[in-house]
Amino acid sequence: MHTCAIVPAAGMGLRMGGRLRKPFLELDGVPILARTLLRLQAVNEIDALVPVVHADDVELCTTRIVAPFRIDKVLEVVAGGKTRQESVLHGLEALPQCKMVIVHDAVRPFVTEDMLRSVLNAAAHTGAAMTAIPATDTIKRVSEDGLVLETLDRRGVWMAQTPQAFRWELLLKAHRMAAREGWSATDDASLVERLGAAVRVVEGLAGNIKITTSEDLLLAGRLLEQERGRGGGALSGHADKVESS
Repeated sequence: MHTCAIVPAAGMGLRMGGRLRKPFLELDGVPILARTLLRLQAVNEIDALVPVVHADDVELCTTRIVAPFRIDKVLEVVAGGKTRQESVLHGLEALPQCKMVIVHDAVRPFVTEDMLRSVLNAAAHTGAAMTAIPATDTIKRVSEDGLVLETLDRRGVWMAQTPQAFRWELLLKAHRMAAREGWSATDDASLVERLGAAVRVVEGLAGNIKITTSEDLLLAGRLLEQERGRGGGALSGHADKVESS
């Protein structure tokens, strides 16, 4: 295989007062994770998908998302670890040898094909690439007791997103070294940076939101309506409303 995508979806918390973890919550009748996987599946350059879910959700992912939504590129549904970082490593270790790996958050369902191709092409040249958007607000560094320590120059400050893409052997090396030496990071690019490798930044989109709160879910509903107004939002041949039971 040339390119595989790992989709971490193993968050421990049951958010927004419900019984389901965030990736399984519905956005206009379709689980967020299904929307994300279908977007990835639509990209011809991606050969295989590996969703990494909470151990209690492996069967749920298979029976309620992969099968009914006909997400045929799913190679395996993998049980995640205690942290996002551990979960991505579990996904990497479940992959067959491939050339490139994309990592994309399950709860970013508005990723575009252009964005995925751009980050993949950049990583093919440099070994590692990530999407990010320039900071537009004033950035403060604040102490633990809530006092401003300094105001940072926001020029050159970017806010990281996913997708992120890497040469397979580089990302695997970074994760295994982090596991051995106890490094911890909130994204995969940070682990690759620790190796001294260059990471290319590709400008992302403000609409590529990460759904983490009830307010985010409401915003996602508005973004979906805007997509439909532009003639987008189709689910790879599925109707927007899909019976997933």
